[in-house]
Amino acid sequence: MKCDTKRACAGIGAVILVGALSLLAKNAAVAREPYTKEELAEQEKALLAVVDHGRDLWHGSKSSMSTNGLACGNCHPDAAASNPQTFPKFQADLGRVIPLREMINWCITTPQAGKPLDVNSDDMIAMEAYAFYLYRGKQIAPGLATEQTSPVVVKSGTGYPKKGSGIGYDKSPGPTGN
Repeated sequence: MKCDTKRACAGIGAVILVGALSLLAKNAAVAREPYTKEELAEQEKALLAVVDHGRDLWHGSKSSMSTNGLACGNCHPDAAASNPQTFPKFQADLGRVIPLREMINWCITTPQAGKPLDVNSDDMIAMEAYAFYLYRGKQIAPGLATEQTSPVVVKSGTGYPKKGSGIGYDKSPGPTGN
């Protein structure tokens, strides 16, 4: 487009600017309302289902994770001393900084002599969800290697509604009876 005068160019520029602004205003992002109680309940239900799956895996529900009868729960009952809030951190056995999922796989392949999980799998997400869920409320301290902390103490046992899975040692209903 070619303008013959400054005034014509200014007028065309103003029209383009107004048009662009009205287009932006028309398509402007609107802030989402806060989640409803129903939406929050659905989100919590989905999270607890993944945490529950992680708990089952943690206590031996997937036979490929062990060839010697050990499960994560043998050394870390209810994720005790797993300290997920300290990852990523330097892991002396591996000689480098690693994320929690790599530590989980190290434990599966070394002490448990099992087959590692795909780090992007639903099973790995469930293992991390279980460990992190039991440590919710703990201070986040990545890289911490000098001290061990214990998980959040909860009155209801595992810290979330749970029925017994019927696998491993977990053959009875959970402490909440849910």
